[in-house]
Amino acid sequence: MGKIAFVFPGQGAQVPGMGLSFYENSSAAKEIFEKADQVRPGTSKQCFEGTVEELKITANTQSCLYVTELATAAALNEKGVKADVCAGFSLGELSALCYAGAIDFESGLKLVMKRGELMQQDAEKAETFMAAVIRLPEEKLMEIISGFENVYAVNFNGAGQITVAGAAEHQAAFSDAVKEAGGRAMPLKVSGAFHSPYMKEAAEAFEKVIAEQTFHAPETVVYSDTTGKEYEGAVEDTLKLQIINPVHWEKIVNDMIEKGVDTFIEAGPGKTLTGLIKRMNDSVKAIRLSEYSDLEELLKELN
Repeated sequence: MGKIAFVFPGQGAQVPGMGLSFYENSSAAKEIFEKADQVRPGTSKQCFEGTVEELKITANTQSCLYVTELATAAALNEKGVKADVCAGFSLGELSALCYAGAIDFESGLKLVMKRGELMQQDAEKAETFMAAVIRLPEEKLMEIISGFENVYAVNFNGAGQITVAGAAEHQAAFSDAVKEAGGRAMPLKVSGAFHSPYMKEAAEAFEKVIAEQTFHAPETVVYSDTTGKEYEGAVEDTLKLQIINPVHWEKIVNDMIEKGVDTFIEAGPGKTLTGLIKRMNDSVKAIRLSEYSDLEELLKELN
């Protein structure tokens, strides 16, 4: 068997009730939620009982995902399943860094809370959209984007999917242009134009927050969304670039596979990353773990 990678999802993966089954069945996961409530009171309740609309608010989404993802990873570790390498999509990169020991859980949660707050503030300053574009070559999509002011390619997801972000006033015309070219633009359930210039003020403020935080060298290999490569040097020097730069997910996954990863476990709600990885390379295992009941099947797969 090759290496195991834990991959942590980003915004859009959130669902009401997330993490509850882990809280109820894993003492390690329960401990994570209890720690979270000490730092951010009501986080567990929000994860377990929050509505779709409540969880869609960026300031809530990011904290709840971070906690649920690390509770899921803790449940995996409790069963003896550990990652050789890890990565996270956007917000999930903070989960990956915490899992790898680059930052302690409580400090990481405080960082995520500030990140969510700053990104929410920028999101409220302009009417924007995000959409995942499929069935179009990258070159053609970039040609279409060049015809619109304030529309950007922000996530290179792999499997022929690229996410764009931009001004809401261009959404209809952009979607029509994509359709006319033979593709499809699927709106995403997020509240801002993340990883685009619309996050400029949030990125600048977050850089100052990062500078006040103590980071350690990761004990497990972690990949950066911004570079698509393994973290090297000071964590803060790379992390500070993340909010405003594109996510190079395809590059990350391909590099992991080249370096011996043959099993990917999506630790957290949703199945987006699992789906992308399977479509990119069907020779590797890509297993989702959104509910505790998935754990038994996962252990069978690994054995």
